[in-house]
Amino acid sequence: MKVLLISANTLKMPYPVYPLGLDYVAGALDSRYQVKIVDLNEVEDKGRLAELVREFSPDVVGISIRNIDNTDTINSRDFLADYQSLARLVRENSMAILILGGSGYTVFPVEFLRALGADYGIAGEGERLSLLLEAIKGKKDVQSIPGVVTKETVSVDYRPWGKEIERCFNPESPHTKFYLAYGGMLNLQTKRGCPFRCSYCTYPHIEGAKMRFFPPKEIARRARALQDAGAKYIFITDSAFNASFEHSMQVAQAFREAGISIPWGGFFAPTSAPGDYYRRLADAGLTHVEFGTESLSDTVLVNLQKPFVARDVFQAHEQALQAGLYIAHYFLLGGPGEDSRTLQETLNGADKLEKAVFFFFCGIRIYPHTALYDFALREGQVKKSQNLLQPVFYRSPHISDVEIMKRVEEHAAGRFNWLIGAGESKATRVLPKLYERGFTGPLWEHLIQ
Repeated sequence: MKVLLISANTLKMPYPVYPLGLDYVAGALDSRYQVKIVDLNEVEDKGRLAELVREFSPDVVGISIRNIDNTDTINSRDFLADYQSLARLVRENSMAILILGGSGYTVFPVEFLRALGADYGIAGEGERLSLLLEAIKGKKDVQSIPGVVTKETVSVDYRPWGKEIERCFNPESPHTKFYLAYGGMLNLQTKRGCPFRCSYCTYPHIEGAKMRFFPPKEIARRARALQDAGAKYIFITDSAFNASFEHSMQVAQAFREAGISIPWGGFFAPTSAPGDYYRRLADAGLTHVEFGTESLSDTVLVNLQKPFVARDVFQAHEQALQAGLYIAHYFLLGGPGEDSRTLQETLNGADKLEKAVFFFFCGIRIYPHTALYDFALREGQVKKSQNLLQPVFYRSPHISDVEIMKRVEEHAAGRFNWLIGAGESKATRVLPKLYERGFTGPLWEHLIQ
C-alpha cells in the first residue's frame, strides 16, 4: 500500500519548521507500506504538487495540519481555504483515501473533517495511522480506535498513544535537504505531554497532561543522526524542555556522551531552576533559550494559570544570562485582568531584562478545551454554538488592543530587539539575508541589544 504524507504548513517566519510529526507517523508504518513525505515548504508550486501526487499514485493520503491560523490579532489570517484547496488538489489527482491529522487538526477534528470533506481523521498522536489502515484493510470497525474521526463522529476519544514511538528520519529526502540548505535547523522531541495548566494552551489536550519521557540515550542517538546528516542546529520542540529538570539534565548529559557538537535550543518555562541548571545545559551545547513569559504582572500570570510569578522570570533570565545563553521572551498581552497598570508592569519589567529579544503579541487566541475558552464563555466573548475555526481572540475589557499596541510601540522607542506582533517587518528584512549569507539556526540572537 502506498501512503503519501503531506505537511501542509507553509509558514517560514521567523523560520521554517521541519515536519517532525510525519517522521513519527512514517516510523509507525512497517515495510508493507511504501511511504513518501511531501513538505509544502519545499514543494510550493501547485502544479508540481499535483504532478507528484499523480506520479506516486497513493492509496492513502495523509494531510498534516499544524497551523490553524497565524495567531496574530493585528493581521489575522486563517488557513482553512488553503487546506480546502489542498484537499481538492488531492481529490482531483488521485483516488486515494484522505486522512487528516496533526496538532492543529486535533483542536478542531470534526470541524476540519467536514470542511475538507476527508474520509477519516486522527486526533492526537498520528502513529495511530497504522491501526487505522489495518482496520480499513480488514474491513473492521474503525470507531473503536482512540482518536479516529469519521463523518459520523460526534465525540472524540483523546487517549494518548500507548505504544513504542519510533522516528523514521531520512537524511536524503528532498524536504530534509531543504531545511539543511535553509538555515540548517532540524528538530527533536524529548518527551510528550505537558503538566502545566496554562489557561490558553492546547498542549495538554493535544499530547496529554502527563509527561511521557523518551530515554535520554535514545534522544542523543537521534540528535547524533541529525548532526551526521548535516544539521547545523537542533531545535527541541517540547512544550517546555525544562518541565522536568531531572530528565532535561539527563538529556544534556547524554548529548555530551554522544558527542553532540552543534548548538541547540528550545522552549522553556521561566520557572525557578536549580542554581547550576542552565550552566550544565550550556556545557552540553545549549545556546538559545526561548521563554514563554507572557507577562511580568503577577495579576495576569495568575489569571493565565502560569506555573511561575514575575520574580521567577527575573531569576531564570539571570541564570540563563550568566550561563552565556541567548535569550528570548514571548509576551501575550491583553489577557484576563490586563489593564493599564499590569501592562506598565510588563513594559517596565522588560526594561530590566538585559541582553534579550522580546516578541510581543496582543490578544490571545481562544481555543476549545482550554480554561480561557470557559472564561471567555462566561464573559460572553464567545458562544457555545460559535465555530472557532475562524480566529477569535480574547480581549481584556479593561484596555483595548489598540491602546496596548500603541503603548508597546511607544515604550519600545524603535529598539530593534522589541518585535511587535509576529515581528515580520523586521524579520522579513533581516533573516532571509542572513540565511543567504550562510548563517544557521533561529537567528533572532542577531536582534539582541
